[in-house]
Amino acid sequence: MLRTVLDEKQAEWLREERRRLQELSVILAGFETDPEDMATLQRSLLQLDELFLLVTVGEFNAGKSAFINALLGQRFLAEGVTPTTTRIHILKYGDQAATEPKEEFVLMATYPVDFLREINIVDTPGTNAIIRRHEEITEEFVPRSDLVLFVTSADRPFTESERVFLERIRNWGKKVVVVLNKIDILEGKADVEKVVSFITEHAKNLLGFAPEVFPLSAKLALQAKTTDDGAERDRLWEASRFASLERYILETLDQESRIQLKLLNPLGVAERVAGQYSEAVNERLGLLREDLETIDNIDRQLDLYKEDMRQDFGFRLSDMENILYEMLSRGMAFFDDAVRLKNVFGLIDAERVRGGFEQRVVADTPQRIEAKVEELIDWLVDKDLRQWQAVMEYLDKRRATRHEEIIGTPIEPFEYSRQALLDSVGRAAKEVVASYDKETEARDIAESVQAAVAGTALLEVGAVGLGTLLTIVLSSTAADLTGILAASVLAALGLFVIPAKRRKAKADLRAKIEDMKGRLMATMTTEFEQEMVRSLHRLEEAIAPYTRFVRAEREKLEQVQGKLKDTLEALKVLRVRITSS
Repeated sequence: MLRTVLDEKQAEWLREERRRLQELSVILAGFETDPEDMATLQRSLLQLDELFLLVTVGEFNAGKSAFINALLGQRFLAEGVTPTTTRIHILKYGDQAATEPKEEFVLMATYPVDFLREINIVDTPGTNAIIRRHEEITEEFVPRSDLVLFVTSADRPFTESERVFLERIRNWGKKVVVVLNKIDILEGKADVEKVVSFITEHAKNLLGFAPEVFPLSAKLALQAKTTDDGAERDRLWEASRFASLERYILETLDQESRIQLKLLNPLGVAERVAGQYSEAVNERLGLLREDLETIDNIDRQLDLYKEDMRQDFGFRLSDMENILYEMLSRGMAFFDDAVRLKNVFGLIDAERVRGGFEQRVVADTPQRIEAKVEELIDWLVDKDLRQWQAVMEYLDKRRATRHEEIIGTPIEPFEYSRQALLDSVGRAAKEVVASYDKETEARDIAESVQAAVAGTALLEVGAVGLGTLLTIVLSSTAADLTGILAASVLAALGLFVIPAKRRKAKADLRAKIEDMKGRLMATMTTEFEQEMVRSLHRLEEAIAPYTRFVRAEREKLEQVQGKLKDTLEALKVLRVRITSS
């Protein structure tokens, strides 16, 4: 176990690293995380308690199994020109040779070889095997490695499939050593150095640094280790050039170096996973910023809609006020003309006075006001419909761009949710526009206005129209005024009575028209505000699921973003502490 060979400082690093990996697992548990990434993190945690893990990878027939046999000094693993390794083989120390299946495609093998007391070796299927699953399980096992021995063959060095696979290893931040096997098939040292240069140059371009390359012949090394002929053994061992790699593993990678690699590799996995999901979070936040811009744009549209509507509504109310002021002006002229001393006997006929008042003063005022109210209602309904259409068209454009921004795993469920909600809002807007009945909407508003006017006038109107209702109200004004005049004329015919009554009639008319104007304006304003609130509420309710999703996701992602940033910074600091010791 790793903990048994750590000093106090290394043990502290191990505890902190374990804590950071566990924190990262908790952070990602609340995120849409690829199960394989979570499994990789969990394996990295377990790896911290295991011995140093040396993983060999490469194409089939590159000689991986032969290389391991040469390293162990015996032909433990099968070799051949066809894919002989079909499962992961984990080689550990044991008092006797034995094999035991551990997982699907994973076989545990124990051998009584001292080399395995401190280092475990993993033999993997070929990366270019015909059976695709062989390559997949190799890729899945690489993150668990502490050192990757990349075995390539001298007869086909650094093939395209090897280049692709090495690039995947690079993404995990693993330490890689390249083993150039089968140099015994080359003509001489010059050819060997030429191939080594070729591999070094291409690996450097791919990895960003020049890896250590060990040219050797596993076949000759194993023959040297298994022959009883001392001279032959020395010749074969020299020709195999295997000694430099063994020294590297056993001496250069001493216990402290292996412990450092052992601690750094899970860090590399954690940094890669945290970095990957940090990018995913940033990408999502970028998309959400566009969504928030969509919501803000709609909110601005609605604010402008309210502002424009209130301004236009004020102008329309002014038209109605002007009609009533025209009536007031006619009323003033009527009283100046009709309420005179020479007409005193005519004033006694209340019905005649009322008829003249209705004809000259009331005139077509109710019909004109009713027409203005109908115009206002039609305008209000039309504006409501146009606003729905504007939102629908804007969302249609927004949805069209969203479909062009398909993002890959692991954030597809998130994109699906966003798109589904945006689609639902667009559909809701379309359904409202398609089913919008302007006549019904206008009738409902008109009935509401009529009921409100009737309520303020304290009248029982039944099914009469607004114009009839206004005629009743305005005619009652005429009745009140003529009653004032007729009741007092016979009581006193002095010179001061008629002018006083005229002044009172004018004042009463002004007061009643102001009251009528106030009631009508208040009624129309209340109905307008209620209708605008209802319209905006319907729009906001249609958008609400999308809005809630975007804002909740932003809050959650910003929290995850902060935690991932802190975790990456802590991992970076820990890496510096380990590497600078």
